Formats: sequence, C-alpha cells, structure tokens
Amino acid sequence: MWARLVGTPEPWLLLAGPRVRWSLAALAPGGGRMEEPGPGSLEAGDAPPAAKRRRLLAGEEKRPGRGERYVPPPGKRNPGVSFSETHFAETHYYFEGGLRKVRPYHFDFQTYCKGRWVGKSLLHVFSTEFRAQPIEYYRAAASAGRLRLNEQPVRDLGIVLKNNDFLRNTMHRHEPPVTAQPIRILVENDEVVVVDKPSSLPVHPCGRFRHNTVIFILGKEHNLKELHTIHRLDRMTSGVLIFAKTAEVSKRIDEQIRQRQLEKEYVCRVLGEFPENEVTCEEPILIVSYKVGVCRVDPKGKSCKTVFQRLSYNGKTSVVKCFPYTGRTHQIRVHLQFLGYPIVNDPIYNMEAWGPTKGKGGEINKTNEELLRALVEEHRSKQSLSILDISEEDLKPIVGSEECDRSGYCTKPVEITSISADSCRTEVSKDQKEAEILACSPNSDTRPETYEANPEGASSSGNQAGHTEEKDPLCEECKIVRQDPSPRELVMYLHALRYKGAEFEYNSKMPDWALEDWDESQD
Repeated sequence: MWARLVGTPEPWLLLAGPRVRWSLAALAPGGGRMEEPGPGSLEAGDAPPAAKRRRLLAGEEKRPGRGERYVPPPGKRNPGVSFSETHFAETHYYFEGGLRKVRPYHFDFQTYCKGRWVGKSLLHVFSTEFRAQPIEYYRAAASAGRLRLNEQPVRDLGIVLKNNDFLRNTMHRHEPPVTAQPIRILVENDEVVVVDKPSSLPVHPCGRFRHNTVIFILGKEHNLKELHTIHRLDRMTSGVLIFAKTAEVSKRIDEQIRQRQLEKEYVCRVLGEFPENEVTCEEPILIVSYKVGVCRVDPKGKSCKTVFQRLSYNGKTSVVKCFPYTGRTHQIRVHLQFLGYPIVNDPIYNMEAWGPTKGKGGEINKTNEELLRALVEEHRSKQSLSILDISEEDLKPIVGSEECDRSGYCTKPVEITSISADSCRTEVSKDQKEAEILACSPNSDTRPETYEANPEGASSSGNQAGHTEEKDPLCEECKIVRQDPSPRELVMYLHALRYKGAEFEYNSKMPDWALEDWDESQD
C-alpha cells in the first residue's frame, strides 16, 4: 500500500512498504505524518526525475501546485574557524624582490541570504551591496556557471531571494604582496605558540588577505594549525604575537586580558625630540572608519591610557617605549599623533591630510568625511593606496566616482558616511573575524578549467624562471599591472617588544631601527 508523507513541502515523498523515497525536504525540521492516499495521490512513477528536482531548486521551474521556489534547510555550521590542508593547498607562495607573493587562485565566496536581501532580486543585491564589480561581471559570471544558488547554477539574476538561500560565487583572487621576512618562532610548547610577526602581515584572513597572513603561513610552512588568537597586532605592527593551542588556554589568557593583568611593552621611532620625562596620555579614541582603519582623539571615543618613556634621540627622531594599559584600535599611534610626535613612517597618522600640525592636540579642522577623503587623495597622489588596503568597494564611496577604475584613480567626490562611536571595535575584539567570508569550499566543481591555480611542480619557495600566470577572462585584476611596494614601504616603526602575564613573559629582540646607532640613510 502506498502512503504519502504529509507536512513536507515536496509532493513526491512516498513510502512504499519497506522502501522509502526521500528528497532533501525530508530532512526539514518537523518531518511529517503518515496519511492514507486519497484521490489524486501520487504514485511511484510521479516523483520528479533528478533533472527536474535540480530545476526546482534553482528556481527555473515552480513546484507543482505551489508556484514557489523551494529552499532547502540550512546546513550545520562549524563553530569557530579552522583551516585544513585543503585550504592551504589552494595556491602557492613565491618570493621576488624582497616580497612574499601569492599566485592568483580561484576561491568560492559563500554566504546565506541576509535578512535585508529577502524579497530582493540577485541583480538588486549585486548592484547595491557588491559594487566592487560592475553588474556586467555578475551577468558574465552567471553565464559561465560561477554563480550558484543552493548549489544550482544561476542563469537569471532576476531571481528573488528567500530566507535560507545559500549563495556561492567563484572568483579569481589576487592578494597583495607582503614582506619576505620570515615569521620567527619565539616559543612553542603544549599550550602556546609565540611568534615574532613581521610588519605588513595581517594576523588572520581579512579583506584581500588570506594566504599572506600569519595564520596561513604558520599552517602551510610550520604545520601549526587550529590555533586560537589571543590578541591581535595591526597589519603594519611587528613583534610578539601569542596563539593558544587549546580553547582552555585561550580562555585563561583572555580572562587576564579582560582583567587588564597583561603587561604590554612596545617600542617605536617618532618624529622630533620626545620629552625626557615620562609622558602619560589618556585621551579617548574614536574610530572614524573601520573599513579604512582610521581613528582620532574625540570626547565621544572610548577611554584609554598609554605611558611613554624616551630611550634615545639622534637629533631628528626619538626612540620611545610605549606601555598601553588598554587595547583600543591604533591606541599608541593615535596618542603619539595627539602629543605631536607621530611615528616616522606611519602611513595614516603622519600624513599632511591631518592639517598643518598633523593632528597635534586634536587640531584637525575637518569633518570625518573630509579627513577620509583627504587621506585617500594623498595616498593616491603618492601611488601608495595599497598601503591602506582599501577594497574597491570601500574606495568608491570615499572618493566618490562612477568613473573609478580598478587601480583606484577616481575624480568626482560624493558624500560618504562615517561610523559612530557605538561602532567602535577594539584591537583585541574577536568580532573582527566577521569581516571574513562565512565559509569556503575550495573543491567546488564550478571552478573554471581555463586557469590552473596550483600547477604541478609549482615552487613554494621561489619564483619559477619564465613562469607566467594564466589569465582569467572574467578577472579585471588580471588586466592590471600594479607596481609592487618596496620592502621598506612595508615596514612601520612600531614593534611589540614584550607581553607578560601572571604565568608567562615573552620577549622579542629590539628591531634594528630602534637601536641607538641606527643610520636612517641605510635603512
């Protein structure tokens, strides 16, 4: 006797004696109940074939009797972030001109439908929230089978999104170069890994960086995986960086950080003759733009405290020790700027965009929007926008032009919106990982075959003589030849020298630029 499973969205779910026919909907919460077949009940041969089920899932065909596109229930999401050998094998490193570079590779950006997207078409979402690429790119990507909705190819960008829709976009990814300086392992035991991070390396995948990050380099080159981030350093800051090997150790050290029991000591080189006496700065700091990475002293900001002690002065610049008692974003750099002694080569806080006094005493005389625009314009004039690591999507609202090209050369200004004090995130906040893509699946069968991201025999330690990368026909970045930064441009004179907790103390050596006999002309 045939029976039908009632309460499920699919009319072809049938039970026939001991044999059961299921679709994805049978796994939906709530299941269904058994019902005797009535007039018009489906027989076994009425179940849609596999091809039709795929069309239903993709929205190319409506469900019988419902007129709605079926959305499968969301899959389970893994807690935390962990990268495997599969992720590490996406591409290779090579070294050139004192830089560590990543060969371009194909990567799947994935996300579930956001609440604000429900009821909107894919075309609308791409044109309003993913403006780094022109809409023509997304049409071409759909035609090439690189856009998938619920794992089915999307051919029509007019399809309306529903709750739990799962989107996948396969793109050709280019990463900026970083310094070729190696990551030094300072301490490794059963509980922690402590490294001396070079300048220019982000701690974890974010923005345009994935393989050129501390987490990936440790996994790929040192076989150190599943590490827990204890604290973070700015991308341009070098020095002591601590990872826990277990969640228990991470929790224990996190508690010390929250209770402010962690002693931190930094060293920097600043412009001018810093006072010989100890200087304390307790000015509140407000984040002007999280995406661009700019802060300023402001009464509406968060409270913080930094103590400074001068070590030496060579007639032009001073070497200063810094003791931050709080962990606000860019705290040391902003306080030094406020005091009138910005870090010598700080690409943000030692710029003319801040005005004649470069922000000393909080004197800026610009709105947040004007400040951001001035900073971007100054870097653009110096052809150093890559130092700011601003994505194309974030760049366009700042300099404001529909004529922006992929290199960031824009002309026509428009209004932008800065963020409020409530949007402030601290440097140690683990919520920053939200900026990274929700998931990744490097084994997608949608990856184009016209480009070999990991060619057989590709060197991971050096550039192959005569090797040329194949171009992706849809990738705008492949059409641009960018000038590499010099290794010197990727160094900022701020270094985390020592971290001390209740049960540990980790130190790195004093960087060359902080030594008393250092010759600036030879750097």
